Amino acid sequence: MNKDISYDGVMARKKEIMKQAIGIDYDEFETGGIAFDYERMMRETGYTLEEMQKIQRETGVGNTPILELKNLTKLARQLAPKGKGARIFIKDEAANPSGSFKARRAAVSVYHAKKLGYKGVIAATSGNYGAGVASQAAMRGLKCIIVQECYDSRGIGQPEIIEKARKCEALGAEVAQLSVGPELFYTFLRMLEDTGYFNASLYTPFGIAGVETLGYEIAVQLREKEGKDPDVVVATNAGGGNLTGTARGLIKAGALNTQIVGASVNLKGLHMASDKQFNRKSFTTGHTGFGIPFTTWPDRSDVPRSAGRPLRYMDRYVTVNQGEVFYITEALAQIEGIERGPAGNTSLAAAFSIAQELDQDQIVLVQETEYTGAGKHIQPQLTFARENDIQIIIGNPDEEIPGKNIILPEHPGLIKAKDIDLNKLRKSYIKNSIEIMNVNSLSKEDIEFLAEDSKSNLEFVISILKELGISL
Repeated sequence: MNKDISYDGVMARKKEIMKQAIGIDYDEFETGGIAFDYERMMRETGYTLEEMQKIQRETGVGNTPILELKNLTKLARQLAPKGKGARIFIKDEAANPSGSFKARRAAVSVYHAKKLGYKGVIAATSGNYGAGVASQAAMRGLKCIIVQECYDSRGIGQPEIIEKARKCEALGAEVAQLSVGPELFYTFLRMLEDTGYFNASLYTPFGIAGVETLGYEIAVQLREKEGKDPDVVVATNAGGGNLTGTARGLIKAGALNTQIVGASVNLKGLHMASDKQFNRKSFTTGHTGFGIPFTTWPDRSDVPRSAGRPLRYMDRYVTVNQGEVFYITEALAQIEGIERGPAGNTSLAAAFSIAQELDQDQIVLVQETEYTGAGKHIQPQLTFARENDIQIIIGNPDEEIPGKNIILPEHPGLIKAKDIDLNKLRKSYIKNSIEIMNVNSLSKEDIEFLAEDSKSNLEFVISILKELGISL
């Protein structure tokens, strides 16, 4: 019987397609109207830390160096109050085979796909994950398709996205380049169904658990290097998997007092999937257009239950502006001699500001860097911005308006991380959970789950539920 390949027809089979393409029956972990057994899902469908380390070592992933940025630390101390200015370190994930931390996620996902007997893998991503999957598939002898949201309706794509497509193709993947819009998920589902390939999603337990080795390495390496855990770890936050996996790894290493800070580029007012606004942003990931909705609605991803739950682990969430990230990218290159791409430098811009709040004997660590290339350099990105009628200004980044201008700080003292109210995000998360699951009353188990998933407490959740008029 011919299957209905209309948009509605394919979407109606979404759950069935996903089950076939991942090998996980997510229904097994559902325990309430909203609640599900997150830890059981991670435990039963993932791998132990030792198994993941072995899998990653087989393809040269992990064990990346930690580097101290002494010159950036010196600059931060010049700007900080007396006695302040923590030491700044980076975990140099650009040393991975595909040039980013996402090789860790890809290594476990591709290994698992081969173990289950799949002939190929598919990933929907415009970012570094595609290169990670392509690289790991090549090493494991599997076919690879990357589905990429690449162009606006005029056929124009951002330099950074085009750069990543070229890298995926160079690593042997077939790249399907689409225009921005709902056809991405539709095309992804059709390809999964037609090929029978594995869904190497960013948000499966395998993908998130693969990042746990990063957090674990941070603790172990810094103890060897400095005799202590980092006081603060800053993670670029987009879909949430980066922060989630790193935090879980730190916890497994016993680094329980390390503060976990999420950082995103402020793109307030720009919609990540709007055709008109698609090319008016200079950062394709790590921005609030991903960071905010995925924090307050983690299960909006391409699997029924996302293993990336950033709100569970986040102690603080800050934003920096586009111009600040460009500035710190130049500073990293010109005073540290390290040229890296923009995503990790989002966290570095935040860490540069946060370091000035901390004592000089404290350590703030940026948990990832990414490779750079022709389309990721500052000049092509700023040139592209000008071509889209965005002003490039040197001045005060506080005056930056996303989609209208990019303001490069006229002085490094103007780089300031701005806090997002976590309680507002928690409230949005609770509200979204109720609306999406379409429940009118909650069990004790649901309330306990919401408290854990929002890193709050029962009293906070109950107060929000009362505001919303939900029966308990």
